[in-house]
Amino acid sequence: MIIDFHVHIFPDALAPRAIPKLAQGAGIPAFLEGTHKQLLRSLDWAGIEKAVIQPVATRPEQTEGINSWLAQIRSERIDAFAAIFPGAPSWERVLDRIVEQGFRGVKLHPDYQEFFVDESELFPFYKRVFENDLYILFHAGVDIGLPPPVHCTPQRLRKVVDQFGGERIIAAHLGGWQMWEQVETYLLGESLFLDTSFSIPYLGKERARELILAHGPEKILFATDSPWAPQLSAVGQLQELRLAPEILDVILGENARRILEG
Repeated sequence: MIIDFHVHIFPDALAPRAIPKLAQGAGIPAFLEGTHKQLLRSLDWAGIEKAVIQPVATRPEQTEGINSWLAQIRSERIDAFAAIFPGAPSWERVLDRIVEQGFRGVKLHPDYQEFFVDESELFPFYKRVFENDLYILFHAGVDIGLPPPVHCTPQRLRKVVDQFGGERIIAAHLGGWQMWEQVETYLLGESLFLDTSFSIPYLGKERARELILAHGPEKILFATDSPWAPQLSAVGQLQELRLAPEILDVILGENARRILEG
């Protein structure tokens, strides 16, 4: 089984506006139109059994609408983490609803949501999330569509891992896009998961292989960041790292299945 743990889509009415705007801002092409239907086609083309949507709420009032839509489209092929805005006054009520809806985790993008990941004011939020047996997937490192500062550096994220443990923390982009020296210093070998989204071509094969093996394959999740990377190519890039077949199986699907099935 292959599970892509990090994809993005939008409701059909929003995708034609959102994808071009995001692509222009980041200066990168989109390989899909960002719709549910096209994602399913891409999964079939790439031989991927399931994808996990990682939504981003850029305003607090977006969260409940996003989560209601995600709850409607979840299926055997499509799963999702929930959107939440940790600084919003209503976050506790939103989190309770997320638990009721059966989501396995939440996605945070500290750059869009404008918080530093290690702010102590957020610790009650993290504590409540983990007490509900949920995972948090953080965008980590640089976001090429946004200006500095970087709100989730590996050094800052390490403080959260030290405070709460990393067993329910997932750092996207192999721990910090374009900040992999910090990943090696602060996160490598720690208990958190790293996903592979949008990273292997930028790291290079040898360095990506070394980082994955040093961190521990049992804590690596295959992910693409689709539509910002073609899913079929991303599968091939991981397969080209000369990892043992049993390690590939763990990364491509077994770790993700363990998280999603609880």
